Amino acid sequence: MEQGKFHVDEQVSWRSNSKWGCFAERWQVFRPTRRGSIYFRCRNCNGKFHREHNKAPVELKHPLHPKHSLRLVLLQSRPPKETRECYCCDKQISQVFYYCSACDIAINFVCAKEQPVLLYIDRPKWHEHTLALFPSEASVTCNLCALVHATSCPFYTCPPCNFVVHESCLRLPRVIKISRHPQHRISFTPSFVQGNWVCGVCRRKINTDYGGYSCIKDACSFAAHSKCATQSNVWDGIDLEEVPEEIEEEELEPFETISEGIIQHFSHPDHHLRLDEDKERDYDENKLCQACIMPIYFGNFYSCMQCDFILHEACAKLPRKIYHPIHPHRLTLVVDFDRKKSCLACPWMYTAGFFYECDICETGFGEEFQYFMLHVQCATISEPLVHESHMDPLFLTSKPGEQRICLVCKELDHKHTETFNCIECDFALCFKCATLPQKVRYKHDKHELTLSYGKETSTMTYWCEVCERKINPKKRFYMCEEYCCVTLHVECLIGMDLYMKPGSSYSVQGRKIDVLPNNRHMCRPICRACKKRCLYKTALKFIGSIYCSNSCCFPWSK
Repeated sequence: MEQGKFHVDEQVSWRSNSKWGCFAERWQVFRPTRRGSIYFRCRNCNGKFHREHNKAPVELKHPLHPKHSLRLVLLQSRPPKETRECYCCDKQISQVFYYCSACDIAINFVCAKEQPVLLYIDRPKWHEHTLALFPSEASVTCNLCALVHATSCPFYTCPPCNFVVHESCLRLPRVIKISRHPQHRISFTPSFVQGNWVCGVCRRKINTDYGGYSCIKDACSFAAHSKCATQSNVWDGIDLEEVPEEIEEEELEPFETISEGIIQHFSHPDHHLRLDEDKERDYDENKLCQACIMPIYFGNFYSCMQCDFILHEACAKLPRKIYHPIHPHRLTLVVDFDRKKSCLACPWMYTAGFFYECDICETGFGEEFQYFMLHVQCATISEPLVHESHMDPLFLTSKPGEQRICLVCKELDHKHTETFNCIECDFALCFKCATLPQKVRYKHDKHELTLSYGKETSTMTYWCEVCERKINPKKRFYMCEEYCCVTLHVECLIGMDLYMKPGSSYSVQGRKIDVLPNNRHMCRPICRACKKRCLYKTALKFIGSIYCSNSCCFPWSK
């Protein structure tokens, strides 16, 4: 590879030995011989992990910002709750971009390489007159999206009509279908009839004097801001204008009723399942539902009449196809017990269970290749979410790339950015905490245990029954509210790797990893990584060594 050639806009998983390890401090600015321009190269890999591309100048001039030069920068981290849009396309800034520190303006690398923006546009999509580019900075409101951007995005104007539109809004689609309103299409409207319109994405009020999207059905009152409706986690990018509506496939039932209390489930076609009514029964933590991989704590369940296959009654009734607010396409319920899977909403790793999968969207490379997938625990919660951790209903209002700290676990998940948010305050709840069971059983306590979300002002001292360490009363933990007052860490009770089924296995880079049960012997093994006893329900066996969790076995996956 020639020096100076660096494919900075390629997005490749770092698990495939790519550029994610090549940070800015390893870049070297240099001037090639007999050339006047300055370029850069990656000193970390010298281009080994980067496909050849046009040379990227360290500094350049752009017609949308002629006042100052823009410098090439790399974004290594983004503060929580902060998002930044490209000055040119108004999309989220990618990892590598050009930046003017004097004006706080950022332009995506791809946009900087495109053809210059037109000074005039004849016959524009959203206006009957010619529009003129107004490249200087000004605070004006776009007629199509009702936004005034802090960085003053380039916009076009029609002075006689007092019409103003951002350059990026000129490409707004006319008719779309979004994940927040999957039952109907929505179409763009230049203004709304007077009324109290609320955006179905961000849940904030809509200014009726400006453009937005509304449902094409007269009896439906769904509406959304222009920018909210066209977010990448809401819309699939397809304009459906003049595209006939598809006829929905006939719904497939998850099971066939054989007789009263006896069913034939699609996931277990060879045997019949019998309904076991809720009654007093001994709790067995080794009996797991094959759909959600959770123990049978309470309620009815179906058990196979010929083997040990078990399903919660609720899991047996899961629909075969659904829509979910965090994905624009329809998802299909799939059963696959033979490979490792990752949910796109939460950080848990899975070796079994039912998943909802999109057969349109593909993500990942090599061993990490998969479709868009949601574990049934995440797929079955939606908005508005009424949750015990907060008094107000919660909504999925996060923008693409926006990162918020979950106020229950007090953690920030850099890989999974969707959170349930309160529109009245700053409360945020991650999918991991939202799907934890509210009530559970513990083999050494005859009472049910309740999930406590902690109190900031608590001065109580609690001890975990399993690891015998202190429990932070300000964080979530399980406790018995009866006279016995048993308390346990969440991870100590339900496991660090909650959905890793004992007895299953998966592979990483061609090497087999066995998931071992770790609750059947008095003496528990010592983890090779942390040098402590493996306290959780499962342990991992990898290349002859025992690890207590995925975090210890693969610290880079945290």
